[in-house]
Amino acid sequence: MCGIIGYLGPQDAVQVIMDGLARLEYRGYDSAGLAVVTDQGQFAVRRAQGKLSRLVAKLAADPLSGHLGMGHTRWATHGRPSETNAHPHLAGEVAVVHNGIIENYLELKNELIQAGHEFSSETDTEIVAHLVANQLANGAENLEQAVRRALRRIRGSYALVILDRRQPDLIIGARKDSPLVLGLGEPGEFFLASDVPAFLAHTNRVVFLHDGDLVVIKGGGYGITDLEGAGQQRPETTISWSPAMAEKAGYKHFMQKEIFEQPRALVDTMTGRAKAGDSEVFLPDLGLDPAALKQVRRLVLLACGTSWHAALVGKFWIEGLARIPAEVDLGSEFRYRDPLVGPGDLVVAISQSGETADTLAAVREATAKGAQAVAICNVVGSTLTREAQGVIYTHAGPEIGVASTKAFTTQLVVLFMLALHLGRVRGALNDLQGRELINQLVQLPGLVQQALELEGDVVNVAERFAQAQDFLFLGRGLCYPIALEGALKLKEISYIHAEGYPAGEMKHGPIALIDQDMPVVVLANQNDVLEKVLSNMEEVKARQGRLIAVTEADNAAAGALADAVISVPQAPPLLAPILLTVPLQLLAYHVAVLRGTDVDQPRNLAKSVTVE
Repeated sequence: MCGIIGYLGPQDAVQVIMDGLARLEYRGYDSAGLAVVTDQGQFAVRRAQGKLSRLVAKLAADPLSGHLGMGHTRWATHGRPSETNAHPHLAGEVAVVHNGIIENYLELKNELIQAGHEFSSETDTEIVAHLVANQLANGAENLEQAVRRALRRIRGSYALVILDRRQPDLIIGARKDSPLVLGLGEPGEFFLASDVPAFLAHTNRVVFLHDGDLVVIKGGGYGITDLEGAGQQRPETTISWSPAMAEKAGYKHFMQKEIFEQPRALVDTMTGRAKAGDSEVFLPDLGLDPAALKQVRRLVLLACGTSWHAALVGKFWIEGLARIPAEVDLGSEFRYRDPLVGPGDLVVAISQSGETADTLAAVREATAKGAQAVAICNVVGSTLTREAQGVIYTHAGPEIGVASTKAFTTQLVVLFMLALHLGRVRGALNDLQGRELINQLVQLPGLVQQALELEGDVVNVAERFAQAQDFLFLGRGLCYPIALEGALKLKEISYIHAEGYPAGEMKHGPIALIDQDMPVVVLANQNDVLEKVLSNMEEVKARQGRLIAVTEADNAAAGALADAVISVPQAPPLLAPILLTVPLQLLAYHVAVLRGTDVDQPRNLAKSVTVE
């Protein structure tokens, strides 16, 4: 969860670190801190509970400088949010920042206490600093050897940056099951961070570290080894994102900006893969040739949160277009029930960050049982993309807002292309059908742009219903998962209690909640179940529920029943879920703005859930 940045180079480390933390604050905002080795060879540490602005104020009142340092923005796991528990943590001459969880920290802490170490925080991270300091005091030749020895004692996940105040030209990073990226700046300049945007303003040359890697930066160069000291070769990658892509570009919030970036993001997702007039989509990095795909007996889609909702839609498409049985499972549940999965099964793992701990664990469980895995991911070089046999990148660009928007719709486009590809390879779709579906798909960005131009209508609806305490979202078929997603968006950022339900299940419980104070959002696009949806709307109206219809502009029947209507352009029924997502995102956003919540950094949430 937490955000890490380390820096060694000619610039003022404090400025680089604080700029980086500002771009990483979406990863956690319970507290923040930094440590710098001053020109006098001393550690200067500043920490503050709460958002980064409090650390900024501390530095303004008590400035410091240096050319080697590290910073951290925290999402609390072990230990309550407080200044004492904020990173960095120090022990002797060693300072550490950490993302992850040390599972055996109590055992190690008791051992270190018996050896005379004193602890000042409630965190598991402080264990690492003391372990390294203990190794230095007991025979380790240098910091690198001490870190190796310490990490061999640790069970759990970590991304670490470690400094020794006596070595102002040395910085060490290590990772296991948590992301850490090396940035290469001007000669003699290096960055370590949880995510590329932290240093993208300074360099776009990166090296993605793998699990088990330890990077030692010293003397104007760097080396990567495993924990035993064996050298590892990791390629340098040039990132195409510009720094401006990670800024708000004039929008009030990142979430709003990212909602409006969706037409471009959808185009980028299709580019080189789907073209009007073609009957095939091209997925060159899928990692499975047609012969292998014909042998697949079942798909298992694994995801968490918003990505799970995308997987639910994907199930409809895969079974409908490719005629392959598909199951959808939550990554957080999958591996704890001894799942029946093995050879012949294709796991499709969906994660915006590629670092979602539960999804990664589920994929490892499935592949250990003999299944093959394909990743749908936005982040190049992330752990999931390296561990899967193949990958389909969404190419959504950086998504800073915690509530996922463009990552979700691009995941849907990728799932549609995957279903289409499987259908063509396996003979469930002919040339004519493939061409028609691709032609429909490439029209989608234009339809999304038209839907965004109706934002004013959504604002009007938001103003009418922003003070409601509960919402119900209903949809059928392909739109049922979109109802779930609409409810999730609203509860994430506005803190209104909201539930999404298949409309056909309304009479099996939720109808008891409906009264004159309950807004009910109904996805009423024109498809083969529209009559059923209209019947559900009549049932809501009979109980004085306040109906909000999200539908096509020419759907007079739905409009006549509703208290408020949000219209979208008419879309092909198979692609309607993607288009109908947009007004639900805008509704959640504007309700949250009207209620005065923190849209981009909602309470208790972080962008990437990298711990269980």
